[in-house]
Amino acid sequence: MSSENAKALRDELAEQARVLQTAVDAVDAAAAARLGVNRTDLACLDVLMQRGSAAPSELGTALKLTTGSVTTMLDRLVRMGYLTRTPDPADRRKAVIRTTEEACRELIDIYGPLAEEGRQMIDRYSEDEVRLLLDFMRNSREIQERHMARIVP
Repeated sequence: MSSENAKALRDELAEQARVLQTAVDAVDAAAAARLGVNRTDLACLDVLMQRGSAAPSELGTALKLTTGSVTTMLDRLVRMGYLTRTPDPADRRKAVIRTTEEACRELIDIYGPLAEEGRQMIDRYSEDEVRLLLDFMRNSREIQERHMARIVP
């Protein structure tokens, strides 16, 4: 492959990564609108779907929110029926936050078909190609995280 063709391919890959980021952002905006929540609320629901449960302090750290902001967000999501807040059995002064069955159903309804179609797409690739894609995704995430820290110290 000529260096000109290689450069064109690299440029196209960079452009497609940028366009993908915009598309993911648009899907998340649509999901938040459908649920009637803001993007931070959606990120909270995502953290809880990944972890199963979390303490308010863990959510604050994950979402980079102050204690007061976490409390306000949790109050709103509990009122909407998306979260439960129960005493921690190990320390009743603390709370355990979980998504409700309703929230899980809504999130699976929104993101389930997307995840399934993505899984079908990944299944087309060989093991070596998946390793390459994983390397690209991990490095891309690390770049994003480094620059987030640079932008918001």
